[in-house]
Amino acid sequence: MLPELHILGITLQTFGLMLALALVSSGVLVAWRLKELGLPEEWVYEIMFCAGVGGIAGAKLWYVVEKGDLGSLFSGTGLVFYGGALGGALAVMLYARYRGFLDYRLFDMGAPALAIGYAVGRLGCQLAGDGDYGIPSSLPWAMAYPKGTVPTTVEVHPTPIYEFLVMGALTIWLWRRRDRVRPGELIGWWALLAGIERFLVEFIRRNDDIWGPFSLAQFVSVVMIVAGAWWLLRVRSREPAPQSSTTVPNPRSSAPRKTRAAAASSSTATPTDL
Repeated sequence: MLPELHILGITLQTFGLMLALALVSSGVLVAWRLKELGLPEEWVYEIMFCAGVGGIAGAKLWYVVEKGDLGSLFSGTGLVFYGGALGGALAVMLYARYRGFLDYRLFDMGAPALAIGYAVGRLGCQLAGDGDYGIPSSLPWAMAYPKGTVPTTVEVHPTPIYEFLVMGALTIWLWRRRDRVRPGELIGWWALLAGIERFLVEFIRRNDDIWGPFSLAQFVSVVMIVAGAWWLLRVRSREPAPQSSTTVPNPRSSAPRKTRAAAASSSTATPTDL
């Protein structure tokens, strides 16, 4: 646990540093995938800018609405992942529509990027001790956060570490399956599995229950699970056989287009536009 770093008289918040690292990590995966798809790699800078601005705005607004704390709007605290994911997704979708690739490839590209961004962000929660830790525990790896931004001297479940490990594994699983599933499946798997992960961890995570033993995050997780399952069924009904999604549908850029011969040879790999 290390909420702050002091370098040459400058104080740096580790949560902010990990938030930046989360964005960079997501950007690296997006850049790799853009290259694989034959799309301009420089688009990653525009995509991550949109994701960063939209994500922070969405995370802040979600927190303000959830907590009713308007004063936190311009503070350095109060960021909710679900709001960030929604705000960032909307911003990137608007950008993708402008570039001409608002289709299954975009959504599948975002699945491992969302997973790794969440995983690295949870390391920021662990370092900051910001209250996202778990309930009291007597397990050998339970720990206290006496110097956290939300301190506790009681040993609790280090749930940020749990989530980092699970979402890190999900990142690897999604990335390895990127060319082995139907176009559009990856984002469905992300929503389904990330929703299950968050729903389960909430039972041992410090939170405010709103109905019985359930928290607001669990209700949102149920929506993610249902939406992910529905999306997978939809994709599987429309795309009966797995296929590669590497064709470029004439994006608005200066990148060279495929020759007619190359396009004909990959005609079966054309992504389904939405």
